[in-house]
Amino acid sequence: MGRTGSTRRTFVVGAAVTGGAVALGTGAAASAAPVKGRQQAVAVLGGGVAGLTAAHELAERGFAVTVYERRALGGKARSMDVPDSAKGNRKPLPAEHGFRFIPGIYHNLPDTMRRIPFPGNAGGVWDNLIAPKEMMFARNDGREDLRIPIPGEKKPAELTLDDIRRALTGLLETGFNLPLHEIAYFVNRAVVFLTSCDARRNSTWEAVPWWTFVRAGQMSKEYQRILAIGVTRNIVATKAEEASTRTVGTLGEAFVFNALGRGADGPPDRILNAPTNEAWIDPWVAHLTSLGVKFRIGWTVHEVRLGGDGRVSEAVIEDADGVRRSITADHYVSAMPVEHARRTWSAGLRAADPQLARCDKLRTDWMTGLQFYLTETPPVVQGHFNCIDSPWSLTAIAQARHWPGRDFAADYGDGVAKECLSVDISEWDKPGVLYGKTAKQCTREEVAREVWAQLKDALNDTGKTVLRDGTLHSWFLDPGVDGIGTPHPTNQDELLIHPVGTLHNRPSARTTVPNFFLSGDYVAVDIDLATMEGANASARQAVNALLDQAGSSAPRCTVTPLFRPPELESLKRHDHFRFKAGLPNAFDLG
Repeated sequence: MGRTGSTRRTFVVGAAVTGGAVALGTGAAASAAPVKGRQQAVAVLGGGVAGLTAAHELAERGFAVTVYERRALGGKARSMDVPDSAKGNRKPLPAEHGFRFIPGIYHNLPDTMRRIPFPGNAGGVWDNLIAPKEMMFARNDGREDLRIPIPGEKKPAELTLDDIRRALTGLLETGFNLPLHEIAYFVNRAVVFLTSCDARRNSTWEAVPWWTFVRAGQMSKEYQRILAIGVTRNIVATKAEEASTRTVGTLGEAFVFNALGRGADGPPDRILNAPTNEAWIDPWVAHLTSLGVKFRIGWTVHEVRLGGDGRVSEAVIEDADGVRRSITADHYVSAMPVEHARRTWSAGLRAADPQLARCDKLRTDWMTGLQFYLTETPPVVQGHFNCIDSPWSLTAIAQARHWPGRDFAADYGDGVAKECLSVDISEWDKPGVLYGKTAKQCTREEVAREVWAQLKDALNDTGKTVLRDGTLHSWFLDPGVDGIGTPHPTNQDELLIHPVGTLHNRPSARTTVPNFFLSGDYVAVDIDLATMEGANASARQAVNALLDQAGSSAPRCTVTPLFRPPELESLKRHDHFRFKAGLPNAFDLG
């Protein structure tokens, strides 16, 4: 956790931000429009990526910002200490809710990271990003694993539709043991989506599950496992039978063009070169503190109330000592995850804006991290690996080998553990291989044993012993998971999922309540996925709406959309006419 208190520093128009942060927009920031001679006060409710982004943008524009966070700054993106794991002068073993993954399709989050000073880094925290060399699909039952080199940054000439088709076909033919007719069909479905107009995507494809769109029910088990189930559970953490084709297709399109070097901020895969708090969150909090942002940690929001004038009048918050307080501000930004935020919206607030009630229809699911600490560095791929056949849809990365300049054993824990193998569990409702129980039905110990067994099934099945029981030092499961192994398991950190129809229930950052704004990855933004990028972009939209309402002359936040390949725009325009005429996409073979 970063520093939580500071002396308020006056924001001076035209002055450079302490630490060398870049100037805003096209010039220096203007101060917030004053209220009776004082700065306008903003209460940011939630201290995850959305809340910290909103605080950052507002503080740079002269607002008096206080962030209220119930647990720890950084939210699901933070790293945390393993209790009682430090010995000598070492730091505690680092743990996390789930490993960080910052692909090149992100633009808004990297912009923020570049504006967070970090000692020795000209590009701020952004310079702490490194690109793994490869990734791997790990297969079970003796099937060969697929190691894929990750391309670096490149700026190719424009691609034709045939170029894209050949690239997809080549990848599937080379990497996966699929029948040629299934590869051809999947590539055709990809072309159909790529050339579909926005109207077709937002109506037809939003209503069609990915499983149906790719005709998985009529294909081989391999096709289903890789191109239906694997894609949805490991990328968007939802079920192929329910996931919106619009969501899966939009992200798939973005990753394909990222891999082909088009419209990206960087390589397709980037990770931090140290535990998240060390490399990003703590420097961010320190920078915001220097800008005058105040933090209230351990304060839990209970209710946001609407006053008689149609504006939010107060927020009822329980402080760190368990005392309920009424806090007031000129503006309120709700920056909590949707499952927490919607419980705080009073009846009056909901009645004032129907989109708040629609948020009750948004669904969340479990995607949670487990770390194994090993006494040896296992010979795994230098990057992420996807255990595509694992019942619990595991993805993982050996992190310490990607932290240059750090000696894991010397810096963390008791000096014995040399590696942190960080694993994301995406499927909590299917039986495992050891106990025949779902992850939610297992105890914490059983979850760890089960995940270890599934990792070995994927990595130790081709004549090599990648993971050995004797190297397992300890493990750590996110403490937000509670009550597993009982009839009522809970998870404090769930993830927004995207069944068909989700798009139409996502709210805008601006509400009809003049001083109340929404920020979080559930808000309608261009990236249709529960991501740190979505949280960051939504915060920028919320701040822009607040600036409009406040009458501020400060520059508006830049909100960069997902890349739209210009070479496909003419095909999308043609499809728009076909859609209006009730005709299918020209490439759609059915």
